[in-house]
Amino acid sequence: MRIIVIGAGRMGAIRVEDLAADPRVDEVLVTNRSAPRAAALAERFGAVAVPWGEEPEVDGTVVALATDAHGELLEEVLGLGTPVLCEKPIALTLAQTEHVIAAAERSGAPLQIGFQRRFDAGFVAVRDRVRHGDVGQIYSMALLSHDHEPSSREFLAGSGGIFRDLHVHDFDLIRWITDSEVETVYATKAVRAHPQYAEFDDADVALIHAVTASGVQVSVRGARHDALGHDVRLELHGERDSLTAGLNRRTPLHGVDGDLAVNAEPYTGFVDRFREAFRRETTSFVDLVGGRAPNACPPDSALESLRIAIACERSVDTGLPVQVSDVQ
Repeated sequence: MRIIVIGAGRMGAIRVEDLAADPRVDEVLVTNRSAPRAAALAERFGAVAVPWGEEPEVDGTVVALATDAHGELLEEVLGLGTPVLCEKPIALTLAQTEHVIAAAERSGAPLQIGFQRRFDAGFVAVRDRVRHGDVGQIYSMALLSHDHEPSSREFLAGSGGIFRDLHVHDFDLIRWITDSEVETVYATKAVRAHPQYAEFDDADVALIHAVTASGVQVSVRGARHDALGHDVRLELHGERDSLTAGLNRRTPLHGVDGDLAVNAEPYTGFVDRFREAFRRETTSFVDLVGGRAPNACPPDSALESLRIAIACERSVDTGLPVQVSDVQ
């Protein structure tokens, strides 16, 4: 099979590397607005660079461009009728997200969303135990997402803010693990140490209390800077068991009791933390292209996670809990 990767940045490089290593993929194509950048990436992994705007015949497409370039491009590639893997989010507005999803439905092309945490071994194990009934009734869940290094101003200008960029991953995990929609949210945010976030009406810390339609209470805590490293974890407490994922020897954390072996070679960024998850995600896309498996992350994941993010923004603005279903 032939698969093209559109974009030669950090995520494009990850996808090209993993596709090139998959024996089921006969040829990997790369295209980017910067032809030299596409050529350099192709040379690294034995792929083939193609001119920007050219539409070669392929079996699948990976869209790994900046978010603000997704909308128009997605409509074009979905029109080919072949599977598409799009890095999250589809778009930063509900209207454009719904527009792209409608285009996918019209074309019949499967659209997989890049929520790589669904492929992290720890999170998968938690979900499996919940689904198998090992946990019983879920009492509560806590999610934590900490970036290692603060964002640049260039990134902040198009990121969409802490809820739409960082916490959409957490919102997707809530829906995926509990198998229930988020019903209400109450959110706060603040700028504690990095003033560049204030310039974009953004925040370097956030705290969210969410309740699912099934009654699970969830806390979500986020920070754009963690002095020790990149930290993404989950705790789930239930009727029969209590589980954690993301807590291991590399977790950037100091245990002051002295009996927890952590902070050894701490994760330096999201790629380091989720490199294996990205590999599994790319493999799942090849499965989809080859007709061997269903879509592991359909587009409603992006739509509903974005809806929750916007509800959080409204909660910050009003200082009140917000019904997610009111966000239309």
